[in-house]
Amino acid sequence: MTVHPAERTETGHSAILERQRSRESSARTYARSFPIVPARAEGMWVEGVDGRRYLDCLSGAGTLALGHNHPVVLEAVRRTLDSGAPLHVLDLATPEKDRFTDALFASLPSGFADKARVHFCGPTGTDGVEAAFKLMQTATGRRGILSFGGGYHGMTAGALAASGGVTTRTPVPGIAADVTRLPYPYPYRCPFGVGGDQGARLSATYTERLLDDPNGGVVPPAAMIVEAVQGEGGAVPAPDDWMREMRRITAERDIPLIIDEVQTGVGRTGAFWAVEHSGIVPDAMVMSKAIGGSLPLAVLVYHEDYDGWLPGAHTGTFRGNTLAMAAGTATLEYVTEQGLAERAAVVGARMTERLNALRSALPAIGDVRGRGLMIGVELVDPDAEPDACGARPVDPRTAVQVRAACLERGLIVELGGRFDSTVRLLPPLIISDEQVEAVLDRLTDAIATVTALRTSGASS
Repeated sequence: MTVHPAERTETGHSAILERQRSRESSARTYARSFPIVPARAEGMWVEGVDGRRYLDCLSGAGTLALGHNHPVVLEAVRRTLDSGAPLHVLDLATPEKDRFTDALFASLPSGFADKARVHFCGPTGTDGVEAAFKLMQTATGRRGILSFGGGYHGMTAGALAASGGVTTRTPVPGIAADVTRLPYPYPYRCPFGVGGDQGARLSATYTERLLDDPNGGVVPPAAMIVEAVQGEGGAVPAPDDWMREMRRITAERDIPLIIDEVQTGVGRTGAFWAVEHSGIVPDAMVMSKAIGGSLPLAVLVYHEDYDGWLPGAHTGTFRGNTLAMAAGTATLEYVTEQGLAERAAVVGARMTERLNALRSALPAIGDVRGRGLMIGVELVDPDAEPDACGARPVDPRTAVQVRAACLERGLIVELGGRFDSTVRLLPPLIISDEQVEAVLDRLTDAIATVTALRTSGASS
């Protein structure tokens, strides 16, 4: 007998999870890490159907700049619904889109907005990356893309090809044929084995000489894409001097520079856009996640000189998400008015300082890094020998156990970085001082408990 949803009586935690396991694809990710069933959420709090409450330090992978169901977002959505505005209009102009574009351009880095064009993409960041690649390939007549090890740009073909993750790219043959991978500065695990500022200088030198070498194997590329802070790569910030070098190198060789701000944008790193830390002006910026105020939205903003597309060159049915534009406008304006980017810088520095102070007491913490409220805590094997840069081997097993221990303590954190050994903290920008202390206390206790059990287990 067919059971209709309205007739279903098993609506508890376990029953819902079991139906998800039996009906959804094996590509589930967060559902595997967090066996919870969220039913209500407000601010930084999430409550499951079983009544348990959690502090959310994942924030929709950085989407929820203002946390869950923020009043200004809800008011914007309700106002739009009550107004009778069309919710789907393809790429037609609407008052909501006009207001969103005004708010977006007002937030852009100095020297970029005055000659910028915006393209509304499909609803996700990966589509924005694909649009950026196609735009620059059209404008330059070239094909190749320069990207960086550790980068992540999405799951569609071009964006995946430019990403660093081997596991997701391996099953797709020939996907990275036109991508040249370059070394990204990562002091703790320096690709050159030297670390510090010298590693960043070597990265810039290598990039410049490779591009100028007639036997280097790199055909003049259509663009370079870079994250000012690598997100999925483990919250690794690019040095400002290195970012300025990438701008110089690309500008001198007429290579468009694309900054991927999908996760770093809207105040996350302590500046409204992460590229602002270095003061450079890129040729294009890809934005998604937080700009939709928790609803699906992605845009590509670029210098008008590259606007060589023909009508329909990059289109999509769901480019005109009216509710997302209304929620996005409210979010952009609120972050600006309340100085939340500046607060993210202060609060993030405080959290990083306290986590760094734990390293002597908790030697499983190998490195603490990040920018603003985009923080990574890399977990290592403290008993193993360090490499030439002082980095000990990653310990993904401990990282998985710490994530589970955090969840037991009512804290949602996710992993990233090499071998998923980095605990990533992405709290909403509206996190209170009290919540900061609660997050740090719960994370500290989780790491201490897991590592103590590992130590006692090894010695018994």
